[in-house]
Amino acid sequence: MNAVLPPPVACGPKQPLRQRGQHEVFCGLTSIMWLHRKIQDAFFLVVGSRTCAHLMQSAAGVMIFAEPRFATAIIDERDLAGMADVHDELDRVVARLLSRRPDIRMLVLVGSCPSEVIKLDLSKAAERLNGKHMPTVRVMNYSGSGIETTFTQGEDNFLAALAPQLPAQVPGAEANLLVVGALSEVVEDQFRRIFTALGMERVAFFPPRSSQALPSIGPSTLMLLAQPFLGETAKALEGRGATLIPAPFPLGEEGTTAWLGAAAGAFGVEAGRFSAITEAGRGRAQLAVAKQRTTLEGKRVFFFPDSQLEPSMARFLHRELGCEIVEIGTPYLHRQHLDPEFALLPPNVFVSEGQDVDRQLDRCREARPDLVVCGLGLANPLEAEGISTKWSIELVFTPVQGYEQAGDLAELFARPFARRERLKVRL
Repeated sequence: MNAVLPPPVACGPKQPLRQRGQHEVFCGLTSIMWLHRKIQDAFFLVVGSRTCAHLMQSAAGVMIFAEPRFATAIIDERDLAGMADVHDELDRVVARLLSRRPDIRMLVLVGSCPSEVIKLDLSKAAERLNGKHMPTVRVMNYSGSGIETTFTQGEDNFLAALAPQLPAQVPGAEANLLVVGALSEVVEDQFRRIFTALGMERVAFFPPRSSQALPSIGPSTLMLLAQPFLGETAKALEGRGATLIPAPFPLGEEGTTAWLGAAAGAFGVEAGRFSAITEAGRGRAQLAVAKQRTTLEGKRVFFFPDSQLEPSMARFLHRELGCEIVEIGTPYLHRQHLDPEFALLPPNVFVSEGQDVDRQLDRCREARPDLVVCGLGLANPLEAEGISTKWSIELVFTPVQGYEQAGDLAELFARPFARRERLKVRL
């Protein structure tokens, strides 16, 4: 029996449509794909099943000859049946791993669906292993379980778990900036050069490139979020005394300028100096984005909830590329962090938080947008119906922040249309 449902009421960002139903998102374990590249002496050990191992291998595209800094401690039938002590098995796997990889300085135990199901307490396991391996190796844990997390929440859980381990700031320390969120090395270096040119020398990035270089934190710390999906991390850092600098996120020329400008304003950088330092980068970004505007201007875009980047991406597409935003779906809506983004979006933009995938698919099909940003599981069916799609996972796996990457970000959205034109020619 099918119920007849009333049509959704259009709502602005102050009144999002809240949905709680079937959802389709990537597992939180996939966050390891960018985290393991960031912290170069860390190793992420997923305590899970062979399915977890296959997911990681597929997401990473790692050759079998490579030795990456992540692996899976397999929970097999003996563990599930209680025929083996899971803690003893985990200790054995860790000991073998550390003997093979003496370069590991931080070992991260990552909870998965299987470890959640059998109630394996990884926090106690980390405490026990720390007793064996400290101070040579720091052992910590967090949950990347697909039962509990979307794929960007994995990073949030990891950084929130790492926040209590940051060293305390020296009392009376000068104000310092903490940029929070995993950025690729090239993007981090670009931002660091700009901050230095602005005269901001006391800048640290979290997570750092080495687990031995954890930044200090305290009441003199001003933090600037580089990613919109770090709600728990921000709360943990605020608990250590840090103060959040509100800002849009550094996507596109406008977002990057506003993000840098918020930090510069907090540190008293003179407006003329800021304009002079950022002028060249702004110009390059504007030119690069303009190349894609003829393809994207006027296109109607629909976002399914996936990464929590959706409001920021919608702002970029609407303001810099002239797109019309049909719906912004996002898994969670952290109002404090995203208010600066919504201030730049039309007041009547339709926002949905959470997901009821069937109802959202109905809205999408009815709207017939030109482009749908969604996960892999929805992309193929929509493409078969003649709707162009963009895989949302690419927006997280690809360096897109900052002036120099603004053109690359625009091209990611233009690519589906170029692909469709090529297919037409071949047919």
